[in-house]
Amino acid sequence: MDTLNETVPAGRLLLRDEASAYLRERHGIACAPGTLAKLACLGGGPCFSRFGRRPLYRPVDLDDWVASRLTPARPSTTAHHQAA
Repeated sequence: MDTLNETVPAGRLLLRDEASAYLRERHGIACAPGTLAKLACLGGGPCFSRFGRRPLYRPVDLDDWVASRLTPARPSTTAHHQAA
């Protein structure tokens, strides 16, 4: 498979292996196609659509999923335990 560009057109739908490559190249997050398949069954993964039996992912949905899982930046591992 060719390397995906940094900017995938918003309307472009990605197959599961392409979605995995997009997450790695755009966000530096390793998420195997098998992991995306498991999350599609169990929940907790990015939103996707189907065309027949094929799952298709929109880049914006992948970006939103990454953003929803990121915690705010913190200076240490104990920073979240400190009272504000």
